[in-house]
Amino acid sequence: MFPQCTKDWTGDPVRGTCGSPRAGLRVGHYVRMHISAKADYATRALLEVACEPARPLTCEAIASSQQIPFRFLKSVVGELRRAGLVRSQRGCEGGYWLGRPADEITLLDVSRAVDGELITLRGAPLAGLDYPGPASGLPDVWRRIEDEAAAVLSGTTLATLLPAATDEHATAEQFSRRGAA
Repeated sequence: MFPQCTKDWTGDPVRGTCGSPRAGLRVGHYVRMHISAKADYATRALLEVACEPARPLTCEAIASSQQIPFRFLKSVVGELRRAGLVRSQRGCEGGYWLGRPADEITLLDVSRAVDGELITLRGAPLAGLDYPGPASGLPDVWRRIEDEAAAVLSGTTLATLLPAATDEHATAEQFSRRGAA
């Protein structure tokens, strides 16, 4: 997930650097945030698995239920397994379970497992970003955006997103937050 400027508010392609006169963007124009298909599919797959804690789910079942392309899901689930977010069992009784309880897996965990850095600038992390002169304050803005996005994602667990009927471990506070969303 990272800021990405590929189209302006009318849907027309943007050329040049975001915010530059060549880009055709005006003051007050909104730059869209991009959530990767991998992060979206990974989260949906984990929620599907979390709804069935008593039995493992196959990639085929998850892909069918969530309408996710099977081959792409297979790759994403492999990354989730390597990150410890799911565990697997082979064989005819096999499939995937959560690697940790749903209330211990945050959307930040999921995003970092499949995408790495939360926000990048031209593919590089924001940590060492530094600009000279009048643009010297801009990296702090990008880092603040990253920090605030990370706070939202780290404050949202799979358990808070589960339907109430399948979430045995949710607290009353989590249920009330779901109702407010």
